[in-house]
Amino acid sequence: MKDATWPKKPPPDTIAAHNKPAPGNLRMRRRTLLTRIAAFAPALTAATVRADTGYPTGPVRVIVGYPPGGTTDIVGRIIAMRLTELLGQSFFVENRSGASGNIGTQAVAVAVAAADGGTLLLASLGQALNVAVYKNQPFDFVNDFAPISLIATTPNVLSVHPNVPAKNLDELLGLLRASPGKYSFGSTSFGGSAHMCGELLKVMAKVNIVHIPYRGAGPMLTDLIGGQIPMAFDNLPSSLPLIRTGQIRGIAITTAARSAIAPDLPTFAESGLPGFDVSGWYGLLAPAKTPPEIIATLNKAVVAAVAEDATRAKLLNSGAEPVGGTQAEYAAVIKAEIEKWTKVVVLTGVHA
Repeated sequence: MKDATWPKKPPPDTIAAHNKPAPGNLRMRRRTLLTRIAAFAPALTAATVRADTGYPTGPVRVIVGYPPGGTTDIVGRIIAMRLTELLGQSFFVENRSGASGNIGTQAVAVAVAAADGGTLLLASLGQALNVAVYKNQPFDFVNDFAPISLIATTPNVLSVHPNVPAKNLDELLGLLRASPGKYSFGSTSFGGSAHMCGELLKVMAKVNIVHIPYRGAGPMLTDLIGGQIPMAFDNLPSSLPLIRTGQIRGIAITTAARSAIAPDLPTFAESGLPGFDVSGWYGLLAPAKTPPEIIATLNKAVVAAVAEDATRAKLLNSGAEPVGGTQAEYAAVIKAEIEKWTKVVVLTGVHA
């Protein structure tokens, strides 16, 4: 893999230009969607989300492509618990980790899972990134799946072990520039959003740090706490409890604006890297041939769940911001993210 010293690297302003969200970006959509679901919240109750189809008729698997303890797993368990209550059947998370989420994704692809609503995928930005990073996948992430709804968005966060002598991004970059190649950063998977945040940092800040991929946030954070790695990028929800207890030190978050749940953490942009803007997201997908009436029932249930105060509080407390929305809106987000990150992958030279 190419590092920050590889020749002919694109200038930081080029990276920033490709990393800028397009008009109608996630933050704008989030505000619109939150307003919409708040208006409909009184009508979306357990009694109204059930459809005449009788779905579901039995337990429903929600596949998470990462180990327990990460943000995808946290969001998956929160939404699965509420769908169980709203739809009267058990929705349970099954962790199928490996290959940067691709093993779990393949388990739900139409070639493997029956398209009857009995197996769903808790997808994240990582799956959209995989389209750009991984070639010749045994499934088509766009055409083999039917979007149901976005659930939540979240920043990524850069954290360091408390022994690292840097309290902010400027001090950390000074440390990295003074010792090129000495320091490494962990991520939750190869090619995922955490990894790509590190690659953007390498090019935009002109630093040489070594990438160490893990099979999810749980094992990565264990090594960060233990000092086996000096720093790591992660989704905010899985790192936030450790930042709050001082087991790791949060340096900066990757979104353009600060997080309401962690207002003390500055952004990369305000810390000296304007244009650094990455927002993770989580949503529910079904196999493409799932009957439309089942997709509609699930969409209504997810929108109902994220509009309720109790579920919203759980998501917000974990560091994720509830979204909701229509199937078409989620499909548009997936399309835009794939286009954006395909350009960034070309610029950074990252390929599996």
